[in-house]
Amino acid sequence: MMNKDNKMNTEGIIAQIARIRESANALIEAELRKRSIKGIVPAHGAALVFLFQQKKPVPIKAVVESTRRVKSTVTVMVNTLEKYGYVQKTPCETDNRVIYVELTPKGRKIRKDFDEISTTLREKIYGNMAKRDREVLIKLLTEIEQNIRV
Repeated sequence: MMNKDNKMNTEGIIAQIARIRESANALIEAELRKRSIKGIVPAHGAALVFLFQQKKPVPIKAVVESTRRVKSTVTVMVNTLEKYGYVQKTPCETDNRVIYVELTPKGRKIRKDFDEISTTLREKIYGNMAKRDREVLIKLLTEIEQNIRV
């Protein structure tokens, strides 16, 4: 965005990122509704990506590490996914503190929809942006993320 002096405004970056996220979430939610997928929200995306890659049950701690979310957030997420039948939890036989999680057949069934929605989102986000510009954008966003990480 340009300011009144026709210069790039760099002050509103967080607000701009928030608007982009809000628009992306609205697109994802509309696609989920269109496909009649209930109980999934955009925040579940990173956990589902991780779980789609797993061949066997994994500890919830692995989901926490993969998504870089706090344990309480992931626990609520997994509980919601379980409530809607997308995942199942299993206690560890040797350590009561460890809970394993895996996709159910219903959870595996939404993989195709998930991939299609992800493709639609990326196409919308990038539009006709050149590949090199996409790479630079990701590099800069990664740098911002590392700068702000606590």
